[in-house]
Amino acid sequence: MKAALIHEADGLRTFAIILQSGDEAMRALADYAGEQRLQGSHFTAIGAFSDAVVAYFDWQSKQYRHIDIAEQVEVVSMIGDIALDGDAAKVHAHVVLAKSDASAHGGHLIAAHVRPTLEIVLTEMPCDRDRLCKVLLRYVRQLETRTAEQRVGVHSA
Repeated sequence: MKAALIHEADGLRTFAIILQSGDEAMRALADYAGEQRLQGSHFTAIGAFSDAVVAYFDWQSKQYRHIDIAEQVEVVSMIGDIALDGDAAKVHAHVVLAKSDASAHGGHLIAAHVRPTLEIVLTEMPCDRDRLCKVLLRYVRQLETRTAEQRVGVHSA
């Protein structure tokens, strides 16, 4: 991973982050955000993955269905938010991936391995003046609870 602070003004900080082949995108983003103590952040990215797991929320069952994509794909669009929970960064990302036949697949990004690169522009907003950090954190915690319950077979009503 390569990263640089590319702009800072009025409490806003913008970073350019470049992930390289083999990096796990969600883990790398969470680790970087935790190291930098990033709060209330938003990001966009483009690049490519060698494989990915996306999830779709099935409204009827109230469960996330994980979908494995086991082939090289282009990251057509990746957007998300990051909230800091104590020392841990919580990443919520959505992605649209294009296969070699130009079909597109997307959803919540659960995991993905970069190949050859993922170019991320991340902006941290000044949370001391904004409710966004608390709102993002509450939302990400709700998503994590649903995902954890799904893994152990608990169904929410």
